Amino acid sequence: MTLRRHQDVLPNGLRVVTLETPHLHSALVTVWVRTGSRHETARTNGVSHFLEHLFFRGSARFPDTREMNAAVEEVGGNLNGVTTRDHGCYYTPCHAGGLRTALEVLGDMLSRPALTQVEVERSIILEEMLDEVDGRGRDVDPDNLAKMKLFAPHPLSYKIAGTPASVKRIRRGDILAHYRQHYVTGNLVVAVAGPVTRKEVLARTGRAFRHLPVGASSTESPPPPPPRGPWMHHVVHDESQFELKLTFPAVPEHHPDAPALQLLRRVLDDGLSSRLPFAVVESRGLAYDLQCGLETFHDTGLFEVEAACAPHHAAQVVEEVLKVLGEVRRELVTEEELRRAVQRQKVLLDFALDSPGELCGWFGGTALFREPEPFPARVRAARAVTREQLRDVARRLLRPDAVGLVAVGPREGARGLRSALDRAGRWLGPAPRGAVRPSAGT
Repeated sequence: MTLRRHQDVLPNGLRVVTLETPHLHSALVTVWVRTGSRHETARTNGVSHFLEHLFFRGSARFPDTREMNAAVEEVGGNLNGVTTRDHGCYYTPCHAGGLRTALEVLGDMLSRPALTQVEVERSIILEEMLDEVDGRGRDVDPDNLAKMKLFAPHPLSYKIAGTPASVKRIRRGDILAHYRQHYVTGNLVVAVAGPVTRKEVLARTGRAFRHLPVGASSTESPPPPPPRGPWMHHVVHDESQFELKLTFPAVPEHHPDAPALQLLRRVLDDGLSSRLPFAVVESRGLAYDLQCGLETFHDTGLFEVEAACAPHHAAQVVEEVLKVLGEVRRELVTEEELRRAVQRQKVLLDFALDSPGELCGWFGGTALFREPEPFPARVRAARAVTREQLRDVARRLLRPDAVGLVAVGPREGARGLRSALDRAGRWLGPAPRGAVRPSAGT
């Protein structure tokens, strides 16, 4: 299997990433833009997501949305988009012979959007948002709640879709202003993966995006220092379970500690044989769902453990998770655990060569913020990590004065949760001398 990667900049400043994968039978066209809720104000919160919805209402060349979608579907595709806190992505798969159509539709809808039926989309968005709130309109989404606690009043704390109040305030002028500021050549990356050629991708992208205004990349203000832990935020929600999220401020992907932290995450949770699911779910049956992950931005990151469990198990789940995290702070992981984590990293990168989505996400999405490392370099970085580095990064980041807990569930068990978190120092151990708390720019 082969991958030939090409990075080009068109005369108008638009960056184009071509990922030639002749072994595949389908292509994927993606357009990445450096704008999301992080680039909004409190008054316009939700405008990036609102704009995403409106793009699919048609464009200058394709004013009929049914015709626009039919053109893409005829070449094996389906139009889609997503908005996050720091970027957006628009994409469609397609047959390699349909590359021209896919690029022309995406290029026109992003370069010359009709931006019609604003009120219809406002109504749809307000209905979508009901998924994150309870019957009284309170936010019960643990991820939203954690970001609010960690980053407020910084824009990283804003909800991606906005609030009902902010979405109702957004006017057409706000949408146009946001579009004109961020949808410019220097702020987008077009990435195409599949059985395609660099020559064809450059020629067709240049034509498809010829109407895109010239402009520079967006920038962001750095996030504030994280709150001192241990802290807890509990939203009483009359459900039969607790949703828990333990969070630690971490580092971005290009930080020197990132390779060790990624492998540590795999030691802790990368299948049922890894430490956290084995200790909490398989051995003791305390939770029916448990996940450990990393969320990264270009200037900060988060190490998170999420779980769902019965109220009477909530405090035990928190204690068991903290105990397992304390073990990797105190002791070296085994040579076998590190070997498996490195092998798993390599295998999944090999699998990514079969996935146009994985390829476009890494080489296209990352390019919005920095130069993405080739896969062989990522494997070499993983292989260079030692057991001592895993322990050291755990000691620096997984500390009792850094931990926070978001809990959504009934009143039952809340006192036990607070008590378990107050004993975080007992399970995790003290922070090492001279430990530096992650902050903006680390």
